[in-house]
Parts: sequence; structure tokens; C-alpha cells
Amino acid sequence: MTDVLKLVEFQMSLLLFVALAGYLLASRINQSTVVGEILVGLLVGPSVLGLITYTDFVSGLAHLGAVILLFVVGFEFRIAHIMKLKYFLIALSGVVIPWGVGYFIAQLFALPFGAAVYTATALTATSIAITANILKEMGVLKTETARSIIGAAVIDDVLGLMALALANGIVAGTVSPLALGLTFGKAVLFIAVGGLLGHFVIRRLIFAIDCTPFVRRYPEFTFIFTLMFAFIYGMAAEALGLSSIVGGFLAGASLAGVRVDCSRDFKEGSEFLQIIFGSIFFVSLGILADLRSLNPEVLLLLGALTAAAVVSKLIGSGGVALAYGHSLREAAVVGFGMAPRGEVAMVVALIGLNRGVIEQDVYVTIIMMSLLTTLVTPIVLRNWLFRGRRKSRKAGPESGGGTGTE
Repeated sequence: MTDVLKLVEFQMSLLLFVALAGYLLASRINQSTVVGEILVGLLVGPSVLGLITYTDFVSGLAHLGAVILLFVVGFEFRIAHIMKLKYFLIALSGVVIPWGVGYFIAQLFALPFGAAVYTATALTATSIAITANILKEMGVLKTETARSIIGAAVIDDVLGLMALALANGIVAGTVSPLALGLTFGKAVLFIAVGGLLGHFVIRRLIFAIDCTPFVRRYPEFTFIFTLMFAFIYGMAAEALGLSSIVGGFLAGASLAGVRVDCSRDFKEGSEFLQIIFGSIFFVSLGILADLRSLNPEVLLLLGALTAAAVVSKLIGSGGVALAYGHSLREAAVVGFGMAPRGEVAMVVALIGLNRGVIEQDVYVTIIMMSLLTTLVTPIVLRNWLFRGRRKSRKAGPESGGGTGTE
């Protein structure tokens, strides 16, 4: 029996069963599938039933799911549309203010200096995968508000990388402006070169091979090629210290607007993969958290950090969006859209734990804060800010009209 439980087929079927249960729960409580999948992940994970643990197998599938999800989201964006000063300022304010607030709260709770620095750094993160999936699910990816969130979240990943490098340097006492400059330069160079390569080489290559005798015989060839392209970009992003999901998004954005006549539709194929692996990604977020580690002291710090995590993004990112002419509701959408910390803050916490800078209780607090901000965002967006504007999955392609949430 033990051997059966270790089989890849059993683990895969169990994860998909849990994902289906997440859909059913989401339907029952009238929430986004993200919420249902995370809650069911909590139920079957170490927190309650202990049926699934966060093994390398689960981690690997979840990682693939996040890359594929952002690859699909990238199809709705052109790179030139998200590289604007406004998005940079939204991201910058959404990093600086949460860092300051996070450090203040950590000091208020008398955390050691190193732990306070890593806690503050965890608050700077934005998990683009969470909000992107919600916006996609609701059919509003093509609005200017959604572009503001996605564009700022991509830049946020670069700034978050610099914040992490700065945190490592501060704790080690070896802060180097040159090292920070190189980190920023590598990230910008990757986005620029990757975007140009995708737009001028990969797109043209797809057009060139489409409807050739070879592709007519093997119409799935283009789909396999584009998926390989996405994972290569993800790998390159990881190698430079960025999140692989930024690479996946950049690959998808490079292929925005590409239409094939003879090949299998690579966008449709990617969406089917995203449904499977994306579901496992959201389930894994619930599995990763362990509620058994909570105690009264941790709960108090958790409440303060979670409130600060949401409010600081509302003030920082939402405030800049408001200053740029977004309505109050649109600015709130941007602020809440930047609020999920997700797996990004969890990685920061893990680095701090492995370096011996933060203790287990602070680590658990950051993990739970990440989970709570991930849960709060879809609930607020769906039931408050986008209430009455949900779109049926049967409604077809997203409308290209509109510049905001109205």
C-alpha cells in the first residue's frame, strides 16, 4: 500500500481530485476558484488532514503551473504597453512604502534587526500569478486598470529582487551599490533583449514555419515550440535571479497577436495546460501553510503584518494610480491587485530562515501573511470592486473595449 501512495500516478490523481474539490467548494461559497483551491489545499495539507505534504513533486508541478499561467496571461499584453513610467511609479511606491511599514511593525514587535529587514522585504513582494488569474477569470485583462496591475507587478519583481539583494547585504554588512546596479541592469537587459528576441525572431519564425509541408503534417509542432520558448525564458529569468514567471509572462507577451492558420492553436493548448497545472499551483499554496504553528503571539504579529501588507499597497500602488487619473474604485483595484504576496514572500521568508536570520515563528507568520493576502484579494475584487461585473466562462473572448473597470 505504501508503494502505491508513492506512485506519481497516485499523487497526480490526488492533486487533481483536490483541485476539483476546490472548484466545488468555490461554487458552493460563490467565490473564485483560486479561493476554493487554496482552502481545500489547507484542508488536505499538514494544517488539518495531512494527506498531502509539500514535496519536491508538488513543488515542481506548482512551479510549472505558475509559469504556464503567466505565459497564457502574456498573450493579452504587448510588451510596449506595459513599459510605462506610470507602471514603474506604481511598482516603486508599492515597494518602498510596504518596506517602511513592514520594518516599523517588525521593530514594534521587538524583532531582531535582521529579522525586521527580511520581514520588511517580504512585504515588498507582489505575486503576479494570483491577481492575473483573477483578472483573467473575470474577463477584464484588457482594461487599463488590469494593464496597470500587470505592468507594475512585472516591474515589482525587478525591484523586489533589488530589495532582496539589499536585505542580504544589510544583514551581512556588505551593501554594494555596484552589486545593486548590476542586479537592476541584468533584469532590465533581460526584459529588453528577451522582448526584442521574442518579437523580431520568435514571432517571425512561427509565421515562417506555419503552413509549411512539415507543419501541415505535424500541426502540433508550433505548440510544442512555443511552450519550449516559454520555459527557456523562465529558466533565463531564474538564472538572473528573477522569478521564472516573469520569463513566462515575457514569452507570452512576445507572442501577443500571433495567429496561425495551419498549426494547432498554441494559445488554446496552453490554456488547457494552465487549467491543469495552474490548479495544482493554487492548491499547493494551501498545502505549504501549516496552521498548527500558530500561537497567540504569532497571531498578533500576523494580524498586524497582514493589515499592513494590504493597506501599504493600497496607499502606495493605489495612491499613484489615483494620482494618474484612475477613479477611486480603479485605484482600489490596483492597490488590492498588488496586495497578494503569494509564493514570492514565501521564498524571501525561506531565504531568511535558511540563513538563520529569522526564527520559525517569524517564518510561519510570513507564510500565513502571504496566504491571507492571497485569499483576501480575489474575495475583495470579486465581491466588492467588480461586483456585478463577473463574466461567464461561456461568454467567449474578452472584450477589447474599455479603458478601466467601468
